[in-house]
Amino acid sequence: MGLLDGLRELLGTRAESDATRDADPEDLFGMSTAYLTMQAELGYDTVDEAALCFAGVDSTDFADTVDEVVAILERGQEETGTEAELHEDGHGYRWVVLRDEDDYEDLVTSMHFAADTFIERDYGSRLLAAVFGFEKSDGSASHRRGGGGTADRNPAYWIYSFRRGAYYPFAPRPGNERDSSVEFKLESVLDGELGVESDKEYWYPLWPSETGEHPWE
Repeated sequence: MGLLDGLRELLGTRAESDATRDADPEDLFGMSTAYLTMQAELGYDTVDEAALCFAGVDSTDFADTVDEVVAILERGQEETGTEAELHEDGHGYRWVVLRDEDDYEDLVTSMHFAADTFIERDYGSRLLAAVFGFEKSDGSASHRRGGGGTADRNPAYWIYSFRRGAYYPFAPRPGNERDSSVEFKLESVLDGELGVESDKEYWYPLWPSETGEHPWE
């Protein structure tokens, strides 16, 4: 089983069949307060980006749904300040990438809207994950918005699995390594504020492509 097959199994069919609760897009609003806890108690800043991962369907109606999601998000940019773009990663998965440097709650609201639109158009089964990015650095400008290496930034992500209806932490390090101590710390602090996945078998890593910085790149 290759990397791509493993992702499909653990975030896809297998996760759905083993799910302990249904996914609820309202769960995404938990990040509206969790990001403050990440800052105040753990010293992590947001990277001002988050992304919704989904698997495509070869149909005109699905393509229209994706276009609708992106178009409405773009029209709302003037009000919310949240930028949106469509991206396909090196593994063949598609993402709605959201950016907002001024109001993280607007970014979370836009994420909820995108997910809810897929569900309303009967494509909720195509949603895989919502990924929220954070980093802990020395606070210098060179480490923000892509400056500095992964080791300097100490990135961490909260991933919401739509097939499991739960969040889990992911702390990648160079060489496709994970910092399990950081992941367990995030779990201990945020469990209760976020519904954290209890089965660590489903804490599946979402590695960026070779040239990417974040999982959605």
